[in-house]
Amino acid sequence: MQHDAGTPGVTPGASSTTVAAVLPGEPRRNAVVCSGLTYRFGAHTAVDHVDLRIEQGETFGLLGPNGAGKTTTIRMLTTLLRPMEGSVSVLGIDAASQPMRVRRMIGYVPQLLSADATLTGRENVELFARLFDVPRRARRDQVEGALAAMGLTEAAGRQVKTYSGGMIRRLELAQALVNSPRLLVLDEPTVGLDPLARTDVWEFIAKLRETADMTVLMTTHYMDEADTYCDRVALMHRGSIRATGTPGLLKAMLGDNATLDDVFRHYTGGTLDEDTETGGIRDVRRARRTARRLG
Repeated sequence: MQHDAGTPGVTPGASSTTVAAVLPGEPRRNAVVCSGLTYRFGAHTAVDHVDLRIEQGETFGLLGPNGAGKTTTIRMLTTLLRPMEGSVSVLGIDAASQPMRVRRMIGYVPQLLSADATLTGRENVELFARLFDVPRRARRDQVEGALAAMGLTEAAGRQVKTYSGGMIRRLELAQALVNSPRLLVLDEPTVGLDPLARTDVWEFIAKLRETADMTVLMTTHYMDEADTYCDRVALMHRGSIRATGTPGLLKAMLGDNATLDDVFRHYTGGTLDEDTETGGIRDVRRARRTARRLG
């Protein structure tokens, strides 16, 4: 696509496109800053000099096909991997040099279901409260508060193997929220859920964001979720960021009737219905089938 040199918000000649979002009021501080972030698996460069800024209080979507480098980026951000080049900071704290400080500020919901089916919902959240080093004197109140926020108070005493898929996803959100994180990281948070359960989960997340002034970073293969819930999105492909901006402005760049699916196809060179060497919809469907069986 050719951009006119005078188009607002577009940087001519750049390797990626950045669409500036106009935000009212005072400028917000950055919750996440990635500078030249790079990670390799052998000869394969999974994340290639990524620059990314996420502002405090926004919901930010990291979109792209399987194999694009999204999960590797998130693992560096959550201190599970150490960057080979570049840096990532969370609320001003360097993730590589001070990982424990960063871990205390974040909540993380991975793509695959992680709750222990043999424990009760309350026991699962209590376990995470200990892992996050929530002070003993505050632990009970924060466990009960997280369960209540996710609408799980009545089911808290039941074993998780009796929960539906939507309830398990809400339980994992409660686990991630028990330490009152300032940054919530969601990797495919509604994978395997039916449309009603997906809506319920996002309503809970929206309420939490409003009441706790929390920053949310999410990945999803549902473009309607990204379009509805994200303040800004970044399109990632083959380890690099190809475009960043609000869903509305990114769609407007392609035409009046463009959808976020069109934006996705434009910057990644394909659709989620394709199966490429770097991953495709078959992998996503396989994960969702597994999630449904577990749910």
